[in-house]
Amino acid sequence: MTTDDWLTDIRDSYDTVAVDYADRMRGVLAGAPYLRAALALFAELVHAGGGGPVADVGCGPGHVTAHLHGLGLDAFGIDLSPAMIDVARRDRPDLRFEVGSMTDLDLADESVAGLLAFWSLIHLPDDAVPAVFDRFRRVLRPGGPLLVGFHVGTGSRLKTQGYGGHPMKVHVHRRRPDRVAAWLRDAGFTVEAHLMTDPDADVPGALLFARRP
Repeated sequence: MTTDDWLTDIRDSYDTVAVDYADRMRGVLAGAPYLRAALALFAELVHAGGGGPVADVGCGPGHVTAHLHGLGLDAFGIDLSPAMIDVARRDRPDLRFEVGSMTDLDLADESVAGLLAFWSLIHLPDDAVPAVFDRFRRVLRPGGPLLVGFHVGTGSRLKTQGYGGHPMKVHVHRRRPDRVAAWLRDAGFTVEAHLMTDPDADVPGALLFARRP
């Protein structure tokens, strides 16, 4: 499968489920204290570095972007799905949202003070992740923090039905934190911290904090 094929599948799938996905995500952070704590720490790191624009890459309907804004960050969202961006703009017209792909990140070199990829890498095949991390490093300012969240495990599954019962066609990849950390180091990041959430669940989550030196 070519890059164009799986990117098209991701975009079309999330265009289809955008409204139902947004309804499901609305208020989800209220019941996720450890995720909120991670986002608060990320915001603290950005502020400590002097602040500046923060990119939420793969922002979906913008719920995390809005939360970061509430923490005092100049956050904006980027997502592959035009329908997701439409929902984000509808719900938060005061914030900036753009259609774009992390595989071809349309941001200037060293233009953002922080970057977040919150469970937005889970549909990328393994061979695409290192190049995406290279792009993240390119757009981050020196000293800028990166926060990556993802499903923990091994292997992949094809998701054919999603939010609201709508059809989807996306592969969901689970990854070991040490593998993701190795990709980050290869891209030139310093990995600073690792948090695992719901370690006894069928699909735990992981958060890696890294920094561009």
